[in-house]
Amino acid sequence: MRQTLTEIYEARVDAGDLTADPAQHAVLPDLEAIRLWLEANPERKRGFFGRFAQKEVLPKGLYLWGGVGRGKSMLMDLFTDAVAIPAKRRVHFHSFMQEVQRGMHEARKRGVEDALQPVADAVAAEVRLLAFDEMQITDITDAMVVGRLFQKLFDLGVVIVTTSNRPPEDLYLNGLNRQVFLPFIALLRERLTVVELESPTDYRQHRLQGAQVYFWPATGAHRQLSEIWTDLTGGDRGHPLRLPVNGREVEIACFANGVGRATFWDLCARPLGPADFLAIAEACRVLILEDIPRLSAENYNEVKRFVTLIDALYEGRVRLIASAADEPERLYMEGTGSFEYERTASRLREMQGADWAA
Repeated sequence: MRQTLTEIYEARVDAGDLTADPAQHAVLPDLEAIRLWLEANPERKRGFFGRFAQKEVLPKGLYLWGGVGRGKSMLMDLFTDAVAIPAKRRVHFHSFMQEVQRGMHEARKRGVEDALQPVADAVAAEVRLLAFDEMQITDITDAMVVGRLFQKLFDLGVVIVTTSNRPPEDLYLNGLNRQVFLPFIALLRERLTVVELESPTDYRQHRLQGAQVYFWPATGAHRQLSEIWTDLTGGDRGHPLRLPVNGREVEIACFANGVGRATFWDLCARPLGPADFLAIAEACRVLILEDIPRLSAENYNEVKRFVTLIDALYEGRVRLIASAADEPERLYMEGTGSFEYERTASRLREMQGADWAA
């Protein structure tokens, strides 16, 4: 017998896989209603001569927002796994918008007048349900196209469900030319049911509370970090995340469920600056940083980037899980800027606290 999302959720609570949470439980009927409609209408309606009907009435999608670690991604996984249609896709919002920008670039090279239309057509040809995780808009190129993109997807019969750390009104807040973006907020309110997940518990931090988050020496720590990654992401293999920054991209080597994973050299040996590290801190709620080495005067540029990275993570309250060659105070003991590095070492100590990012 087919289980409802509420029954699936409660079975997982009974099995000890989830902790019962009234705020999460309250969202399930909204998701179940969307699921039922999709399973009753797995494909777009076709009219005469096989053409798609133009005036299909879609159900409202869902915009689920709330603080980090409240279970939004878990609910999205439960929902998308349960929807019994093949034409569905679950994707991180940043990754999807990168695909859109690449598709538009290719369309422009072909001389297409509206470069967004073939991109939207291609998405709608593959999916009936588009589930976004962690919608956030910080780049003007995304802000200028996302409203038209969503309207085209709605017109083409795509149902959208998304999570975000902020309400629609706070998207692209203080962004350049934000007045052009405001109609998109109205569109979200019109076509999606906006629900705040008001759980008081940060489950991601709860799983880390009291756990070791700084491993030294780094030798042998890879397995332990992999176990933490599996726990926090639900076993997701992860994917590269490319973040737009001032007309270029900064990449996090592996990303899933708000958790980033990279090596010291991935982030600190490349010519990255404060804007890049702020973008990383904005995208990640947890960063697993591997193989921080002992540093010397010969690594001054890497040291500067490391200091800037830790500052960005600290100010963004990002939970840092790291492996290193030594204790924080002994990673950079002599060379230009060693005195300033003492603050970084102090922050690394503070960030190891069980309730630091709570």
